[in-house]
Amino acid sequence: MKDKIFKILKENTMLIVLVLVVLFFNFTTNGTMLMPSQFNALITQNAYVYVLATGMLMCMLTGGNIDLSCGSFVCLVGIIGAKVMVNMGASTPVGILVMLLIGIIYGCLLGYVIAYINIPPWIATLAGFLALRGWGVALLNGSSNISPLPPEFCALFSGKMNDLFGGPRIGGVQYNMTSIVIGLIASIIVVVLLFRSRANKLKKGYVADSLVAVIVKCVLIDFVIMLFAYKFSLAGGVPYSLIWVAVIVLIYSFITSKTDIGRYFYTIGGNSEATRLSGIDTKRIMFIAYLNMAVLTVISAFLTMARFQAANSTAGTNYEMDAISACVVGGVSAYGGSGTVFGMIVGATLIGVINLGMSLMGIDANWQKVVKGVVLLGAVVFEILNNKKSATK
Repeated sequence: MKDKIFKILKENTMLIVLVLVVLFFNFTTNGTMLMPSQFNALITQNAYVYVLATGMLMCMLTGGNIDLSCGSFVCLVGIIGAKVMVNMGASTPVGILVMLLIGIIYGCLLGYVIAYINIPPWIATLAGFLALRGWGVALLNGSSNISPLPPEFCALFSGKMNDLFGGPRIGGVQYNMTSIVIGLIASIIVVVLLFRSRANKLKKGYVADSLVAVIVKCVLIDFVIMLFAYKFSLAGGVPYSLIWVAVIVLIYSFITSKTDIGRYFYTIGGNSEATRLSGIDTKRIMFIAYLNMAVLTVISAFLTMARFQAANSTAGTNYEMDAISACVVGGVSAYGGSGTVFGMIVGATLIGVINLGMSLMGIDANWQKVVKGVVLLGAVVFEILNNKKSATK
């Protein structure tokens, strides 16, 4: 029994830490941390982290590889997109397509030099880190930013869903019933998927969680979903940035757990040479990883531009570090071959909660960096010690 409890605690360490951190900041801010406006801020201010960390996860799975250029690329592609939509007067769809095309071109170039010319990823992306932001700032021609962006663009990536069901107004508070309905639907889907997954494992003779464990997991996940749904209903509705994040997370969760190409990312990180000898095109997988990263970086640029309603020279600053931190804190191995989308979500949320909580407490931004650095180092040390214990058994 003790071994089972210890195993559960070890597998959910960061999730437990996240809960404790939320409770700590809620106590130190006299309940401000759990106000509806803060739930909305947690998502809108950190949506880019979830998107970039998803792409960074795929890169890190291939052997601990990273992309240092994504933050600078957010700056460059945002400025080009703003020029197209604001200076040239193009429509929002045209601006989005131009930015996506630039992302695909850059992703192909980056993926090619890394996968087929064998330039180490950190060198290739460091070059982008230095060059892309400089290029973006040069395109501004001395301006600080390009604004205002088209209202429809900002609404698409930073607006909120209107209430389709006419929520009631109780005690002077307007409830958004659409948020509640979305939460209920998501909760039902979670229950169906978890029980279906357990049934399939039992049918195939695989090891599966006990019925009690699945029920507990459903209750906990659905509680979190409905808590967010309730808070969003009080904050004016579900932000579109959450919809973008949810769609991306679900797609990549499916890819990494249910598809052959998703499993190839793990096998390359585990043993690249053995994977190559088994007939898998490792160069193609590496190419796809960085092409995928560039496209997700463009989506992150959409969210960043819409949030500030402008494109500027400081956009994307330290984004690459936030994405890497979210992955490592979420249990993605710094050496490749292991990590999950769910773990990345926990890591990104923990980083976001720390940022938000310390801001509410009025802690200086420099000390916030110190704390995030300590958390990152602690996560790496925990992984190393955990691996050593597993190896000695």
